[in-house]
Amino acid sequence: MSGVELPREVYEIAEDIKTMRIRGAGRIARAAARALKIAAEKYSGPDDPEAFVEYMEKAAHLLKSTRPTAVSLPNAVNYVMRVLRERRFDTVEAAIKAVIEQAERFIEYSMKATQRIGEIGSRLLQDGDRVLTHCNSSAALSVIIEAWRRGKDLEVYATETRPKFQGHITVTKLSEAGLRPTLVPDSSVRYLMKRLDKVVVGADTVTANGAVINKIGTSQIALAAKEHNVNFFVAAESIKFSPHTVIGELVKIEERSPLEVVQKEYLERNPGIVVRNPAFDVTPPEYIDAIITELGVIPPQAAIMILVEEYKREIRDELLRATADIED
Repeated sequence: MSGVELPREVYEIAEDIKTMRIRGAGRIARAAARALKIAAEKYSGPDDPEAFVEYMEKAAHLLKSTRPTAVSLPNAVNYVMRVLRERRFDTVEAAIKAVIEQAERFIEYSMKATQRIGEIGSRLLQDGDRVLTHCNSSAALSVIIEAWRRGKDLEVYATETRPKFQGHITVTKLSEAGLRPTLVPDSSVRYLMKRLDKVVVGADTVTANGAVINKIGTSQIALAAKEHNVNFFVAAESIKFSPHTVIGELVKIEERSPLEVVQKEYLERNPGIVVRNPAFDVTPPEYIDAIITELGVIPPQAAIMILVEEYKREIRDELLRATADIED
């Protein structure tokens, strides 16, 4: 790896992603692209394109290592780094310019994708609907808020989303948009489901078979929705679809510190107690009515079509890597 030190801002963004000061798969992806842009802008190493590529790969590795589950993070990093991995540059100046433009292109597309999801998804909500959302998803919020802006009177519930309480952010944003949301404990979902019409959640990863990895508790909500015949919608940008899963690679579920669940003193007083804190769970495709993307509304079983269309190159690389591993 390059001996050229990365800018302080890149390390700060990486730490903010790791510690969840930056939350939400879309925001994480845009933050990673912004960090790569900063790294390129502040490069101070040798006037050698190869040295610059090595330096940028160091930044890419740092960012990818922060959160193992949300595929939007590596997808964003790979999108920006593609210009360096597929093209050769005669000068560092040209390489820097290409990275900056690619990062800006990604950020702009990501923002527009969220807006487009809101426009498309708002059509699935009807006037008078009682809607539940979980965690804090820009895409899911876009759907709900856009429906509200189009004159649909909605009664919106948001879970607290323990242990990090992302639901508090959600109700704040809904309130700022003009709605009057209701904050509820995660454990109340099955009780409430009988009076709901729709569930709209985000996603951290969508797999090739249409399963959705999202904040812990999502699968329980989906199960309760299925039990009560309540429509369960997932709002997810195409950057959240995982090309790795096409060849059967499993998504690693992140487990976070037990100190997000209990205080350190509690663990010290009770050394025989183990506290686990899985951050995500898997919702099977049969519990999902539709996935709302910027490319349109699809059944979960059509996730493979998005992947083939949007990630041909990445799937090819994964297949080549898998073939090489088998041969070795």
